[in-house]
Amino acid sequence: MSGQFYDVIIVGAGPAGSYAAYELSSSGYNVAVFEQKNAPGLDTCCTGIISTECFQSLDPGTAVILTKVNSVRFFSPSGKCISLQTEKIQAYVVDRPLLDKTIASKAQSQGAQYFFSSPVIDIIPGKDGMQVAALCFGDRKTFSARAVVLANGFMPRFPWKLDLGKIKNFLVGVQCEVEARNLDEPEIYFGQEIAPAAFAWLVPTGVGTSTNKAYAGLLATSHARLHLQKFLYNLFDQGRIISQEVKIRQKTIPVGTPARSYGHRVLVVGDAAGQVKPTTGGGIYFGHLGAKIAAKVLDEALSSDNLTADQLSRYQKQWKAKIGKELSLGYGARQAYINLSDRQIEGIFSALDNSGMAEALLKSSDFSFDWHSRLILAGLKRSSTYPLLKIKRLVSREAGS
Repeated sequence: MSGQFYDVIIVGAGPAGSYAAYELSSSGYNVAVFEQKNAPGLDTCCTGIISTECFQSLDPGTAVILTKVNSVRFFSPSGKCISLQTEKIQAYVVDRPLLDKTIASKAQSQGAQYFFSSPVIDIIPGKDGMQVAALCFGDRKTFSARAVVLANGFMPRFPWKLDLGKIKNFLVGVQCEVEARNLDEPEIYFGQEIAPAAFAWLVPTGVGTSTNKAYAGLLATSHARLHLQKFLYNLFDQGRIISQEVKIRQKTIPVGTPARSYGHRVLVVGDAAGQVKPTTGGGIYFGHLGAKIAAKVLDEALSSDNLTADQLSRYQKQWKAKIGKELSLGYGARQAYINLSDRQIEGIFSALDNSGMAEALLKSSDFSFDWHSRLILAGLKRSSTYPLLKIKRLVSREAGS
């Protein structure tokens, strides 16, 4: 097995890595995917909410859908609730492990070779190719490829080694599965005491009974596990969940991008490239878009046998043209939110509810589950109360810096 040669080696079998493998294999390239887990989708820390737009692009089949989403309830730090609903389905909660397996199976059906339980331990660039060392069931093996795609999540080691830079800021996401009572739509909880600089959630993975499975989790800048334990205690105390004795999973989520997502014979996609919504921490769709662009750029580079950094730089230009504005405004909105007190967050809830702005934005053409920049800008244009004006100033400053 050691010494095998591939057109492309992909590190990581998540949705972005496997989709890139699917596209490249479909174009006739010899592709290998290395994954440290022994199967795709194991021990994921992801709520699995994706938009209908993302679902249609991924095309994983309806078997992955756990429930459909067309309504949501937002809670302020004091418990004030804003409930929003649309006529159309806006998103799906998908079975994330099954989603990963489905995309990997599609890649395998096109000839991609998967190496599970095979963490990559070294990448050695060369003028005429790349060498990749992996521990395949404990044995070190070395493989060669014309190009490498890093799709292994927020793991700064390889981008740093390959002189691509590193992402300095991050959030920590924690989540667990719970038994919830009378939960039929996602609930989002805001407050710096609840989830510093972010939010918490309770999302049903099935509806129709008095108790059902749900994901409870949150994002935070620090002490995320402790904050989740407090959140679970409060839900249990209110009778919203049956037990707080659960298994908590954790994930590091990048906030920012590396200096370069490309190099000589290498591209970086998904979380590894910071292709994550700064507002929600969701990375499936933006990572998917990055993977599609990466596969197209690599196809052209492999066909012309030009895998220089200059040629592959087209990848970064294209994906930033696609989602760069979303990331920039999202960073600004996130930084603005970090600087708000719970009292100011309460003020925003009151302003959105009393003015009817939340309902108006929901019904406007600016509303999109994935593309938040238009909604952010539309909301700021309607700003009139102090907390919203403060956010407007902060977002403008951060997005322009």
